[in-house]
Amino acid sequence: MPRYALKIEYHGAPFAGWQRQADQPSVQGAIEAALARLEPGAHTIAAAGRTDAGVHARGQVAHCDLARPWDPFRLQEALNHHLKPAPVAITEAAQVSDDWHARFSALERRYLFRLLARRAPATMEAGQVWQVKQRLDLAAMQQGAAHLVGHHDFTTFRSTICQAKSPVKTIDKIEISEISTEAGTEFQFRLVARSFLHNQVRSIVGTLERVGAGSWAPEDVRRALDAKDRAACGPVCPPQGLYLMGVRYPEPVFGSEA
Repeated sequence: MPRYALKIEYHGAPFAGWQRQADQPSVQGAIEAALARLEPGAHTIAAAGRTDAGVHARGQVAHCDLARPWDPFRLQEALNHHLKPAPVAITEAAQVSDDWHARFSALERRYLFRLLARRAPATMEAGQVWQVKQRLDLAAMQQGAAHLVGHHDFTTFRSTICQAKSPVKTIDKIEISEISTEAGTEFQFRLVARSFLHNQVRSIVGTLERVGAGSWAPEDVRRALDAKDRAACGPVCPPQGLYLMGVRYPEPVFGSEA
């Protein structure tokens, strides 16, 4: 059975998350249903990461096994036809080796969190950013984020229902930038790691927002990390500003990576 990698973009608002659920819409379920239109029968796909309800993706990656060979472009086009009108698109497809795995072969995952700071309600950006009304201190948030880069026990910054065997992770990069747009001042948080704990990114951004607002000092982030206690975490920010931007593998998978 040939195996195919799929690069996937989706708007997370209508879905209860990536993972298939019996009684709620999911991104995985939508793609598996589209695959069943191409090759009747049950399909199970595996993804690089299981995004939560409301979280978006620009570069989610999954793989599927099919009964017969497909030209990757024709597979992409056929799936996009059957995915309509769901806000899910296959942006690239590629045939991969039988032992390639979207999750276990991944070396790095990249997330973006968008935070809009303005008093007027968001209209065009509604559902795609987390909006706060107060001004934020970029330099203070950058100082606070520096305490989280590296190899740490992130017990404070993971959900109590996280199923990971260990809270120890390595964050390779946290970059925060401030961008002036017509919509207002947007703060973009870019985080890179091999893997993340459940709610880790949203817990980190929610905590750093408190630093930017002046409620926490930058060094309070280090104290929260050292506490290894979920109760020491700042508020978990809402999901709609979070995007899975891309996944890196040992060798390029898609043509856009060449």
